[in-house]
Amino acid sequence: MRRILVLTAVLVALSACASTTTLAVRSVSDEDADTATQRGIIDALGGGLFNQLDAGDARRADRMLALEAEYRALEHTAAGQPVNWRSERADLGGEVVAAQPYRVGSQDCRSYAHTVKSGAATRTARGTACRNTDGSWTPLT
Repeated sequence: MRRILVLTAVLVALSACASTTTLAVRSVSDEDADTATQRGIIDALGGGLFNQLDAGDARRADRMLALEAEYRALEHTAAGQPVNWRSERADLGGEVVAAQPYRVGSQDCRSYAHTVKSGAATRTARGTACRNTDGSWTPLT
C-alpha cells in the first residue's frame, strides 16, 4: 500500500511538471502569435500618418515605433490621451492623439494626429482611420 501511495505521489508530481512545461511552451508561442498578429495589423496601416511627415532620416525601427504608437492610440487609448514614442536616438520622437471613435456604416473610425519632433523641427499630420473586422485600421486618403 505504501508503494502505491509513493508511486501515486511521484506520478502526480511528474504530471504537474509536464503540465507546467506545456503551459510555458504555449505561453511563448501565444506571445509569438500575438506579436505576429500585431505586426500584421500595424502593416495594414501602411505608412500611417508617419509617412506624411517626411521623416526620411527615420530608421526602420523608428518607423515601427511610430506605427505602433498610431495603432495603440487608435485601438486602445481614450480620446485626447497622447501615446508617446521615442527613438533610441535622443533627437527623434513623437506623440499620437486620437479623437472619439465614431461609426460609419459598420466600421468604427477615429480621427487622429501624429506629431513628430526631430531635433528642433516639429511636424504634425492629421487623418482618419477606420477599423476593419480583422482588427486592422485602414487610413482614409
